[in-house]
Amino acid sequence: MTPVLIKNVTIVNEGASIIADVWIKDGLIDKIGPSLSPQGNYREINGEGLHLLPGVIDDQVHFREPGLTHKANIASEARAAVAGGTTSFMEMPNTNPPAVTQQLLEDKYTIAANSSVANYSFFMGVSNTNAEEALRTNEKKNSVCGIKIFMGSSTGDMLVDNYLTLGKLFSESELLIATHCENENVIKENKAKYPDADDASFHPLIRDVEACFESSFTAVQLAKQHNTRLHILHISTKRELQLFTNMFPIPDKRITSEVCVHHLHFTADDYAQYGNQIKCNPAIKVAENKEALWEALLDDRLDIIATDHAPHTWEEKQQPYQQAPSGVPLVQHSLLLMLQYVKQGKISIEKVVEKMSHAPAQCFQIAKRGYIREGYHADLVLVNMNTGYAVTKENILYKCGWSPFEGHTFPAKVEYTLVNGNIVYENGAVLDLYRGQRMMFDR
Repeated sequence: MTPVLIKNVTIVNEGASIIADVWIKDGLIDKIGPSLSPQGNYREINGEGLHLLPGVIDDQVHFREPGLTHKANIASEARAAVAGGTTSFMEMPNTNPPAVTQQLLEDKYTIAANSSVANYSFFMGVSNTNAEEALRTNEKKNSVCGIKIFMGSSTGDMLVDNYLTLGKLFSESELLIATHCENENVIKENKAKYPDADDASFHPLIRDVEACFESSFTAVQLAKQHNTRLHILHISTKRELQLFTNMFPIPDKRITSEVCVHHLHFTADDYAQYGNQIKCNPAIKVAENKEALWEALLDDRLDIIATDHAPHTWEEKQQPYQQAPSGVPLVQHSLLLMLQYVKQGKISIEKVVEKMSHAPAQCFQIAKRGYIREGYHADLVLVNMNTGYAVTKENILYKCGWSPFEGHTFPAKVEYTLVNGNIVYENGAVLDLYRGQRMMFDR
């Protein structure tokens, strides 16, 4: 592994931006300071005019392997991730077969070890009938990110609506429980109201605010009853925000939450342009929800920014609304989208780093990642805040080959991405000879 020296770069870390050098050796950040002059052979990167951020940690992606690899696979989507500055990901269990046994879970780790250019972890999946098997993950609490419960149906048949199962998991899990919260009964009632729904504009009416709130409220009540470490994924409504607090820092919160980039960017008005391209679960809703999500993100009621990256083929998305699958490919452009909001003055670059790097590391207790600190893994991204990046069909790296941002020019650009001190992206190309590491957790 060739050591790397990054010179005269603006380091964005822990609420501050400073200009310094960063010396990277043996995969770790060895030294941070002015005018560093190490000995021996090394690669030097001129960071003047660039910003150095800790690599993004995306706590919710769907990379589709095994079994759904016509849509995506771990290798392809990890390449897209590092091209966008995401150096670590946590992947969901609703594959085919779903990761609902310890062996199937470990099979995914084996695939990633052989194919992922980014660091990785995988959630253990839950069904109505595998509670005992899922709880065996307690034995792996230092090497598995968490347990995922679908309290609302989505891609894959993994809905958990048995309250005995839920009670057992919430009372006995020693790992963080992450939930997809939408109330299935409310959704069914809404579907009956709109039997002839024929375009994506009906989606937020069917998977509505009440469906989200009722399910999230149930999850919070279960967590409070059992003192469970709960993390609610992809919050999409104003009403749900009353369930969360900003009175404590993340290490002291037992209940945390996530917002996804598409819920911060799109509104229901955008279905007219994008249609099924932005059909996702939970649905993108009317503008007042987006405005409230931004307010809660900035005042720390919402803890993490993620993607819920969920690719489907273009042909699948062209089906009629009721047949088209839900999900949006986002991981390659999530950081660029948030940096666009930095340029617009909506959020500071320090806050973006907090929500996309520091907070995931804190929430999941990830060992030595998520910060630019001496002794930490050198997961880093160098961005140019003064050069644009145009999204074209040719530079979209998702296996599905499309993005709702195709044709858009972001006002910032990823120049380099490093994973464990290895340069894995530079000059617009992924250098995928390197393989990432299984993330470990300080629990």
